[in-house]
Amino acid sequence: MAAELVEAKNMVMSFRVSDLQMLLGFVGRSKSGLKHELVTRALQLVQFDCSPEVFKKIKELYETRYAKKSSEPGQPQQHRPPEALSIHSSYDRGSTVARTSLSTPNIDYPALYGKYLNGLGRLPPKVVKPEVRLVKLPFYTTLDELLKPTELVPQNNEKLQESPCIFALTPRQVELIRNSRELQAGMKSVQVVLRICYTDTSSPQEDQYPPNIAVKVNHSYCSVPGYYPSNKPGVEPKRPCRPINLTHLMYVSAATNRITVTWGNYGKSYSVGLYLVRQMTSAELLQRLKTIGVKHPELCKALVKEKLRLDPDSEIATTGVRVSLICPLVKMRLSVPCRAETCAHLQCFDAVFYLQMNEKKPTWMCPVCDKPAPYDQLIIDGLLSKILTECEDADEIEYLVDGSWCPIKAEKERSCSPQCPILVLGSSDVNGLLPTPNGNGENGKVTADVVDLTLDSSSSEEEEEEDEEDDDDDGPQPKRRCSYEKGLVSAC
Repeated sequence: MAAELVEAKNMVMSFRVSDLQMLLGFVGRSKSGLKHELVTRALQLVQFDCSPEVFKKIKELYETRYAKKSSEPGQPQQHRPPEALSIHSSYDRGSTVARTSLSTPNIDYPALYGKYLNGLGRLPPKVVKPEVRLVKLPFYTTLDELLKPTELVPQNNEKLQESPCIFALTPRQVELIRNSRELQAGMKSVQVVLRICYTDTSSPQEDQYPPNIAVKVNHSYCSVPGYYPSNKPGVEPKRPCRPINLTHLMYVSAATNRITVTWGNYGKSYSVGLYLVRQMTSAELLQRLKTIGVKHPELCKALVKEKLRLDPDSEIATTGVRVSLICPLVKMRLSVPCRAETCAHLQCFDAVFYLQMNEKKPTWMCPVCDKPAPYDQLIIDGLLSKILTECEDADEIEYLVDGSWCPIKAEKERSCSPQCPILVLGSSDVNGLLPTPNGNGENGKVTADVVDLTLDSSSSEEEEEEDEEDDDDDGPQPKRRCSYEKGLVSAC
């Protein structure tokens, strides 16, 4: 069986594009892509799904090709494969899969690819098929592309499909992974990740998982992010679609790795790609933003002037705009004022908390205007950063038309004065909590005069007359008509 596999591989490696497409079409697999992609797909077929029918088809294509070539005039009548591809094989862990390095010194492209017109053969213009592209992720820096986005092609009419992929790391890639630092126990910063998206070539695609997804790496299943719970009735929970880290289940060596993606076939087309990446932290992104993303204070000042410039069509002249120094995300004072360059407002949010929030759950939406604020569009407001160091006793400022600014004090600071007299409502016994300038009362308790704010001046005079008439041995009794509890009230 091993000899047949080696023979089948050698025959496949000598195939032309048309032969590879016929072989892949025979087993119902995708025929699109460049030649090296078709060769990889055919080798996977030979290794894992080489049935007697498939081996027979490979042999038939091989013999048909060389039978035609040997019958051409000027060709020697011999039956041997051309040296179109050089193969370097080695075997690991008992596997019969060869790691191959391919080279194409002199590939003969026959006139089969063109049509004859007026006795002259010419090749048709090469059509460049657009490829699926994935959006760049701020927390991942791509080091190598191990597998370009490749479409998941269903093999039958079953709802649950499996698509295998085999690959081996180069010595340089192995060294990168082994020498990288650990983000946490068992997680390296350099990783091999799997990304899945819709098969759509019109624009860069965001990560999107197909239904019933499962990923198996060699002999173990890899954990896939679960669903976010939904608190709204009738709303289905959403799954956070992010790259899947495969590194901890791989052979971080020259051995061959096998990845199998199980997915639900429900009409939509998906593509998968493999990448060697370096994962970044929010602290590293913040440091990079501080290095390259600071907008000069003079440019920010010019933006303020532009915002407050008199509009001739407006009936109301804008003399200033208020900006809070409190972050709308965490309700704390700003430390690194930040906003997206595409935002129309001057209000900032704190870059530290914004990056930490997107590290946990990436949304990249501005907390002020609720519009997209991706990392590559963030800027640090140099003018507001300077204001934060100069204005420590205010939580809000106002920009003026000339680009200057002034602090806005809190209302309670402007309304109260430390010289305000304190009036006491209640009885003369205040439980010993209020000292008086006259000293202490009986039993060590503090006494205080009582002012009834519910009485006007006329009623006060009448009550004084009644008190004089009713004066007896028991002494004058203070009349209390106020229903307030004991306490202090500011008179200012």
